[in-house]
Amino acid sequence: MRKHRVMLLGAAAAAALLAGCGSGSNATTGSASESGAALHSDRGMVQFASCMRAHGINMSDPFHRPGHSGLTIEPPEQGPATAAGYTACGHYLEATIELKQRAAEPRITPAVRLGLIHYAECMRGHAVPMLDPNAIGGLSLGNVPGISNGVGRYSPQFRAADTACRHLLPASISDNGTGP
Repeated sequence: MRKHRVMLLGAAAAAALLAGCGSGSNATTGSASESGAALHSDRGMVQFASCMRAHGINMSDPFHRPGHSGLTIEPPEQGPATAAGYTACGHYLEATIELKQRAAEPRITPAVRLGLIHYAECMRGHAVPMLDPNAIGGLSLGNVPGISNGVGRYSPQFRAADTACRHLLPASISDNGTGP
């Protein structure tokens, strides 16, 4: 179990390194909570590097990469010589990687989410098994109690319901005419 955790941590650390562990210059200005998350993330990278060195592993400090916000880290290659360090220090990177992944997830505004919920409710009102949107605004057909699951996106029943409910879609939602 511990070996798998170390391997997963190494893969996640490599992914964080490849992602630059920071936002590109195209990123939008973050909120106060996002900048707090970035500071916490940077702290985790510094703690990881310090902990690895305390376990006898030669590792450079996290650094700022031009054009990126936050710090970047180059974790040492995993192997027998670094296994103990990753086991002891990996928890610092785990939290950092989690923060980076959450920050990278697309988000929708509460108003857009509410509009998508109204659309899904309308579709269910027309006997189409549409689930409420997920956290990033995705809508899908699913197992909705009391509604047949045999309705497909291209069925006449779906198209009729979509026509009746389309006015509820937020303007920012792209739609090719077959529903969002």
